[in-house]
Formats: sequence, C-alpha cells, structure tokens
Amino acid sequence: MRKVSKFMLGVSLTVTCACLSAAQDSPSASIPKILEIQREYVKPGKSGLAHQKSESLFTQAMSRAKWPTYYIGMTSLSGKSRALFFTSFSSFDAWEKDSAAVAKNATLSAALDHASMVDGELLDEADQGIFVFHDEMSLRPKPDLSAMRFMELIVFKVRPGKEKEWSELVKLAKDGYEKGVPDSHWGMFEQVFGGEGGTYLLLIAHKSLSEVDKGLGNDKQFADAVGEGGMKKFSELIAASVESTQQQLFAFDAHMSYAPEAWSKSDPDFWKPKAAAPAKAKPAADDKAAKP
Repeated sequence: MRKVSKFMLGVSLTVTCACLSAAQDSPSASIPKILEIQREYVKPGKSGLAHQKSESLFTQAMSRAKWPTYYIGMTSLSGKSRALFFTSFSSFDAWEKDSAAVAKNATLSAALDHASMVDGELLDEADQGIFVFHDEMSLRPKPDLSAMRFMELIVFKVRPGKEKEWSELVKLAKDGYEKGVPDSHWGMFEQVFGGEGGTYLLLIAHKSLSEVDKGLGNDKQFADAVGEGGMKKFSELIAASVESTQQQLFAFDAHMSYAPEAWSKSDPDFWKPKAAAPAKAKPAADDKAAKP
C-alpha cells in the first residue's frame, strides 16, 4: 500500500504542465523528445547566492553568444543540496549538432570552460543523465513552462523483465486519471544513458505549491473512476513491476536559467531578476573571452 500511495500521490496532482520546452523559444513548441539533466551537488555553505554567482558566468556566456539552446535551472527543496539543469532537444542528432557548434565557437567554449572551473570549486559531485520522452505514458503534457515555479520529480525503478506489467500499470493510471481527474497532466521520460536500466522519470510542474495541496485530495476521484476491480489490479501491477520510487521537489531559479526572451517578456519580474554579482576569478592572461 505504501507504493500504491506514492504512485497515486505522484500522478494525482492537478497541474498545468508536466514536461519541458527549455530548448524552444515558442510557447507552441513541440514536446522535447530528448531531455538532458545535469545534476550538481553543492558543498555545504556554497548554495544560494554563492552558487547563483558562479552559474551567472554560464548564463552570461550564453547570452553574449546569443545561443539558441536554452536551459532551466532549479534548486532542491528536498533531499541533499543540489541543482538540476534541464536542456531539451528534438533528437540526438540535434544534441550532437549543438555540441559541435559550441566546440567550434572559440569565444563561447573558452567562457564556458572558465565558468566550469569557477563553478567546480563549489561542488562535491556532478553527473548527467539522458532521458527520452514517452508520449504513450504521458497525460495531456503541455510544452510551455514559462509560468511554472516548482518541479516535482518522481523516479520509478522498474523490476527487470517487468516492462509489460509496468506499461499496463501506467495505462491504468492514465485512463483512471483521465476519467476521474480531468485537469491532471504529466510527462513520462525514460533514462537511456547515465543511470540504471528500467529508470523512469515522471515530471510534474507547478505554478505554486497550493497545487500540491489541491492534488492530495484526488486519490478518491481516481479510485472511483477505476472501481474496486481496477484498484485491485492497480495494486497487483505495482507489486509486480515497481522496485522502488523516489519523490523530490525543486524550485525554478531564474538566476541559474538561460531562458528564452519570450519568457522574460511574459514575466520579467521572475525571469529577469536583478543579476547576481558575477563570481570573481582571475582569467588566463590570454583569455579575454573568459572574463565574466
């Protein structure tokens, strides 16, 4: 029942958006097929303003280059102190071309290398994961995150050899919430590189945490929609297919995000905050481009 409760909590939240368009400049952009998540574990006492300052070197470098690929930064409200950076691409080919273009841009590459050196002094650890979007496992996903302020991440570890049961479980959840909780939305991504096989990431974005309060009451609506037999099947599928779950909450951080200009225009108070003072570090004598 514990696993049932965790799963239902995750998918029952009535939210406005559940997936990302960080690499797109238009609210009508398509749902990203490839999601890159960079994770930085910050040293004790180095989060907050200190980390914002070092991250400002990255955003300034991207802004000066007028780079067309955007990303969203967010900081943890649960678990260990860390930051996530979400970048989306339409394909692996698009990701490759973006990386190649950065490498060919000597000025941008030098600035990013310098920023990485400064930022690295604040970190205990960093890693990266690559995820692919599953439309058939998502419910009414919407691509625009410009009005969102919080992100809930629910990680599911599926038991080896139980993909069929997992797919049935998600379909049952999707059908139940589509009928019983018509305002619900989510996006499902599968990790394909940088982690264990069978890892799925359910993303739920919130305009405010009041949406979490509202969503906590939706379990009954779901249960009524699937019926007693459906709930029994739901419990059986969870026991058969889900090895573990983990739920975390993050807050968007505009200082750490390189957001599209359209977002800044739609909500300048949030997406164009007073700039954090850049981190101070002595650049190489022959590296003028690396100056913040």
